[in-house]
Amino acid sequence: MSITPHDERFMAAAIRLSRWHLGRSATNPSVGCLIVRDGVIVGRAVTALSGRPHAETQALAEAGALARGATAYVTLEPCSHHGRTPPCSEALIAYGVARVVISVTDPDPRVSGRGIAMLREAGIEVDAGVLEAEGWHSLAAYLTRQTKNRPYVTLKLAVSADGMIGREGAGQVAITGPEARAQVQALRAETDAILVGIGTAIADDPLLTVRSPGLESQSPIRIVLDPSLALPLTSKLVETARQVPVIVVGSEETSLLEAEGGASPADMDSRRTALEAAGVEVLYCNPYHPEVLLPALATRGISSLLVEGGAKTARLFLEAGLVDRIQLYQAPVVIGEGGIESPLDATDIPSGFAHTGTLMFGGDRLDEYERGL
Repeated sequence: MSITPHDERFMAAAIRLSRWHLGRSATNPSVGCLIVRDGVIVGRAVTALSGRPHAETQALAEAGALARGATAYVTLEPCSHHGRTPPCSEALIAYGVARVVISVTDPDPRVSGRGIAMLREAGIEVDAGVLEAEGWHSLAAYLTRQTKNRPYVTLKLAVSADGMIGREGAGQVAITGPEARAQVQALRAETDAILVGIGTAIADDPLLTVRSPGLESQSPIRIVLDPSLALPLTSKLVETARQVPVIVVGSEETSLLEAEGGASPADMDSRRTALEAAGVEVLYCNPYHPEVLLPALATRGISSLLVEGGAKTARLFLEAGLVDRIQLYQAPVVIGEGGIESPLDATDIPSGFAHTGTLMFGGDRLDEYERGL
């Protein structure tokens, strides 16, 4: 059967549905599934908050007997392997669906193509690649971890009219207005982890949580690049580490730190003990080599990472070529003397990025750029 506008309409709805649980389905992707019979949706679901049950089994259960002879629209190829739950392909077969329409084929070697083959062997018609570009976009975090063994990285910058991201010695400086800040809170809520450098952590003493009403429970893991474990025990991050996880990335090269006048191995041990006693996880992995750090985060199930500050940390990820999406907020406010220059503006976006859209939030402009997956 050829793909029709009818198929694209239902797949677009499934993709929108899949975004409901972005950043909240543990190590599993947030997948959307619709069961459609005679043009009517009789079952719908998104991957559960814990990552299980999967979208297909929930949607099939909602459809019940109406699933027989129906079409299933799924944003990612149904799984074909036995994990903690039976394969979704088996469930689709058992319920007697007649056709399965898929947006993206799963690159997981345990699945890739096998789910489709299992369905076809059971006599089910399968069409794949429907709204594939949109499907890839909604699954970007999962697909990046699967294909590149690292999280999908978003760099967020708020830049003043005179090209600054803050002011030396001033702590947190409000650059964007309330509408833009609310949008950033929503971005945090759909991201697995947020990362800053130790300079920002000390200067700003941020919480890095989600503070929008109703979304507080969706705060991401908070990560600080902190080679000498200098994060103060009195910081907001440490004081809230038992409520929202904090990972401090310390340097493995303790001898080098000591030679440069930094912490000695004994100091590092003492600081680590104190941080861990407060509920902070200490990860020894060169904090200034993102090509090493990102795979280490991926092994912890982190599929999406938001880099928020400061200038040195932003440059670190940009120069390593490990940024996938740039969100550049430009505000009319002027910082003036003592400003911290932005590592990036709209005139020097790195090659390989495509401008994907512009939005206005009050008086602030957001330009988004993406690198192809």
